[in-house]
Amino acid sequence: MHRNGPSGYGGVEDDMEPVTHLLTGACLSRAGFNRKTAYATAALVLAAEAPDIDMLWEVRGPVATLQHHRGITHTLVAAPFMALLVVAVFWLWHQWRGKPGKAGLAPRWGWLWLGAFVADLSHLLLDFTNNYGLRPFFPFDKHWYAWSIVSIFDPYIFAALLLALLIPALLKLTDQEIGDRRKRFRGRGWAWTALIFMLLYWAVRNGEHEHALALLRNNNDLPVPVSRVAAEPRMFDPFVWKGLLETSAAYRTAQVKTLDDQITIADAPVYKPAETPVLEAAKQSYLGRVYLDWAKWPLVEDMGEVAIPGEPAPPKGQDWHAVEFRDLRYTSTAAALGLNEGAGAGRQAPLSGWVYVDVTHGMQPEVEAMYMDGREQK
Repeated sequence: MHRNGPSGYGGVEDDMEPVTHLLTGACLSRAGFNRKTAYATAALVLAAEAPDIDMLWEVRGPVATLQHHRGITHTLVAAPFMALLVVAVFWLWHQWRGKPGKAGLAPRWGWLWLGAFVADLSHLLLDFTNNYGLRPFFPFDKHWYAWSIVSIFDPYIFAALLLALLIPALLKLTDQEIGDRRKRFRGRGWAWTALIFMLLYWAVRNGEHEHALALLRNNNDLPVPVSRVAAEPRMFDPFVWKGLLETSAAYRTAQVKTLDDQITIADAPVYKPAETPVLEAAKQSYLGRVYLDWAKWPLVEDMGEVAIPGEPAPPKGQDWHAVEFRDLRYTSTAAALGLNEGAGAGRQAPLSGWVYVDVTHGMQPEVEAMYMDGREQK
C-alpha cells in the first residue's frame, strides 16, 4: 500500500484503507448472518479483506504491485471462489477444532459461503466508489472503472461502521451491570443503520458528483473547446470537488462548489509536453506501460538532470534525464498548476513514478532505473 500522505483533496493511498473493509464485513455479519451459522463474523471479516491478498505482489516491487493490484482477486469472476477459499479455511478449522462455534451454533456451510460472497462483493463495491477504481471484469475486460464519489478514506463511512459495532458493545456492558443477559445476538439494528447510511451517503455523493460534472461541462469560461472533464472528491466536504478539464494542448484545474453552483478555474494551465525520444523511452519502460494503463489523467514530464526526490542520482559523467509520471487526480492544487511538487518539495508527488533515462553521447535513450513509492523497481 502506498504510504504517501493525504493531499488537499483527500487521501491518496492506493487502496481503500483495510479497516473500513473489515468493519463492513463485521456489520454484514451483525445484520443477520451471525444468526444463521457459526463462524459468520470471523468469515465475513476475512472475506471482506480477502481481495487485497494481491498486495503480496509488493515483494516483486512497486510497479509490479501497481500492475497486479486490484486485478484478478478484485473481479466478479473471482468473487465466488474467494468466498469458497474463506469457507475452506473455516471448514478446516472446524474439522480440527471438532465442536460448534460461538453461541453454540452449528456451521451451515451454504450460509457461510453466501455471507463470505456478499462480504467479498462489498470490498469490490467500496473500491469502486473511490477514484482509484478497479477492474471488475478482468481478464475479459482490462478497463479500469471508478465511480469517483468518495475519497480513498471516508471518515463518515468509517465512523458509521465503527459506531454500529461499538454502541451495542457498550449497551451490552450496561445490561450486564443490571444482570440482563437475555439477548443472545446484539447490534442487528445498528448494523443495518450503518449499512443503510452508507447507501444513502453514496446517493448524496453521487448526486453532487453529477452536479459538479454538469457544471464543468456547461462552463464557458475557457476560450478553447474542452474535450473531457472530471470531478474528484474531497475527503470531508461532499459539496466541494476538484475539477479537471482537458483541452487539445493543456489541462486546467478548478474548484467546484455545488451548493453555490460556483466554479473557480485556475489561471495557469498545465501544458501537455511535446513528445521527445526521452519521453517515448520512458513511456515504453515497464513503469511507463503499467502507469499509463492505470492513470486516467496522466502527465509525463522530462524534468532534465534533476535527481529523483529521496533516491540516488545516476553516476556523474552520464547524460541522463529524470522523467516523472503523475496522475492529476492525485496532485495537490500546486502540483496541478504545473509546479514540480515532487522535486521542489524534496519529496515525490502522491502516486507518482520516476524513470531515469540515459542519453549519453547521443545514443538511443535507454532506461537506467525506475522508482515508485520511494522504492526502486528491479
